[in-house]
Amino acid sequence: MTAKIWFITGVSTGLGKALADAALASGDIVVGTLRKPDEAAAFNQLAIGKSHGALLDVTNEHAIEPLVAHIEESVGPIDVLVNNAGYGHEGLVEESSMAEFRSQFEVNFFGAVAVTKAVLPRMRERKAGHIINITSMGGFITMPGIAAYHASKFALEGFSESLGKEVKHLGISVTAVAPGSFRTDWAGRSMVRAPRSIAAYDEVMNPIRERRQRVSGHQLGDPQRAAQAILKLARNSTPPAHLLLGSDAFKLADEKLALLGAEFDAWKGVTLSTDFP
Repeated sequence: MTAKIWFITGVSTGLGKALADAALASGDIVVGTLRKPDEAAAFNQLAIGKSHGALLDVTNEHAIEPLVAHIEESVGPIDVLVNNAGYGHEGLVEESSMAEFRSQFEVNFFGAVAVTKAVLPRMRERKAGHIINITSMGGFITMPGIAAYHASKFALEGFSESLGKEVKHLGISVTAVAPGSFRTDWAGRSMVRAPRSIAAYDEVMNPIRERRQRVSGHQLGDPQRAAQAILKLARNSTPPAHLLLGSDAFKLADEKLALLGAEFDAWKGVTLSTDFP
């Protein structure tokens, strides 16, 4: 099987690291982005000639296109783009600043859009490629206290689905991969937490924050198994537009679909009453 060239954003920890390791172990070539020079140097040493560390902050839009051009010229054509870089923001809407909302979108959404736009023209010319956006079960189901995160991931899900319909005829696939709770740093050091300030929300927010901190490091999902699932996805000739990862993601998404169906049916009369007669 011909080795693929992967471009994965955010490979220092978590799912990004697990995926980079798995792709390299399978014989593929990986260009992974990191934010610290020492981390990039260490990534270069993982598999000499096959692992390429690249310094990039995905919010630095002007640095993305030159990096993609460099990858294509010095490493080769990007077969699989994985927009993985991101973080979680935990905070009630009233207790979170507009700056925190914007920052969440700059990394989780606009960063992915900018990288995608830089990679797309070359994939279009080759009529080949696979774009994988790491969203979240939080891009479909919701819970209180992480509205900024949910909003950014819902946006990325919608972007992925629409883009997939735009480029399918060009031989390019787009998949939104939505992990459930995995044993990564997402709920630990990678989580930004807004300070609590409004007592009226204590009964909603305090138990959620305490549980998330308690469960961190003990989640159901195995990042290495998720990485193997994504490798399988990237080697499939007819990949899905959406892929859930984890039993919790499947269960919660299934429950939401049932609730949506029941709610739509309950209000069907009102829904249909708004057309011109």
